[in-house]
Amino acid sequence: MSKIVPFKGFNPNPQLAEKVASLPYDVMSTKEGKKMAEWNSYTFLRVEKSEIDFPDDFDGHSDPVYKKAAENLQKMIKDRVLIQSKTPCFYIYKQKMGDVVQTGLVAGTSVEEYLNNIIKKHELTRRDKEDDRVRNVDTCNANTGPVFLTYPHKKEIDDLTAQITTRNPHIDFVAEDGVAHTLWIIEEKSEVKKYVDLFAKIPYLYIADGHHRSAAASRVYELRKNKNPKHRGNEGYCYFLSVIFPDNQLYIMDYNRVVKDLHGHTSEQLINKIKEKFTVAEIKVSDPSQAKPKKRTEFSMYLDGKWYTMTAKKEIIPNDPVKSLDVSLLQDNVLAPLLGIQDPRTDKHIDFVGGIRGMKELVKRCNEDCKVAFAIYPTGMDQLMAIADAGQIMPPKSTWFEPKLRSGMIVRSLE
Repeated sequence: MSKIVPFKGFNPNPQLAEKVASLPYDVMSTKEGKKMAEWNSYTFLRVEKSEIDFPDDFDGHSDPVYKKAAENLQKMIKDRVLIQSKTPCFYIYKQKMGDVVQTGLVAGTSVEEYLNNIIKKHELTRRDKEDDRVRNVDTCNANTGPVFLTYPHKKEIDDLTAQITTRNPHIDFVAEDGVAHTLWIIEEKSEVKKYVDLFAKIPYLYIADGHHRSAAASRVYELRKNKNPKHRGNEGYCYFLSVIFPDNQLYIMDYNRVVKDLHGHTSEQLINKIKEKFTVAEIKVSDPSQAKPKKRTEFSMYLDGKWYTMTAKKEIIPNDPVKSLDVSLLQDNVLAPLLGIQDPRTDKHIDFVGGIRGMKELVKRCNEDCKVAFAIYPTGMDQLMAIADAGQIMPPKSTWFEPKLRSGMIVRSLE
């Protein structure tokens, strides 16, 4: 079963919601965060990325930074920039980006179910990134940002959500990037119970995005559990903030690669080596967007101002949920053996470009600091779930979800 709980969340004053809600802390640099905060004193970045309130040379992972995050959060609550619900609630969070619409339930999800793999993972985490979120959550005494979860869609849940979203929303705005954000509060006890009962029938939830947040929640749980001799298992730290979306609404974009050198090959040598395992053909396009791969196992390469399609030969596609991913085919047959990139997590010769930046960004990078770019067909939700179900791990930078959940739309206290 999937256990979810309502909670007394903090939401922005509807008049200030557009200013409060911020992009996640990990999709921008400190410099970019500071620039956004220059014109917006209400931004929730001051809680999630509080190093923006310090000089450039200040240690962004020192005690004063996390204390500042807690101070900023308490000030927002005191000034009623963030207002707490009076009773335990669920919330509906809808996002619209062009033709993409996703509507999810905001709830507390069980840390124990995360630890027992009822909430399934597909990605490794880095300890230093975990440490940062552990300190932010523990010092703020709150889940400051949500984990993005998904599940195999169910008609009964869809119907209940559709019914609730016909009502007037609590918050409704369009952000500066054109993405619309709408929030409903579910206070009616019968509706809260119905969601609890419906999700209890779902055997597993899956992390789409937010592995570091959920790992941090589990570590805060262990810290507080060990310090609490009267631990009962229903304390606030036993749950973490999540937005849970049906799988058929999610939009995964491509996550592309740019490489800084050809590892001693000439362009001609590289192409000839690639031809051993891929069918390669030059393509003429008037716009880089026309060069996007059209299907799985098809790639696009930009080299010396030209676009090429690369289609994997059948004999290199293994019968394995991880090894058959497009990101794995590229890594195992091109990036590692030909370009010397054995560990893409740490190698300084490779960089990653989220699909939201478009194909023009690949051309731009090759004109600036890289020699070759590879565009990859997006990983599918079916592939993500199959890998999670098998207890396996996806390669780094396999998925890029859009639109991103805004931080500050809902904050959950650990009390």
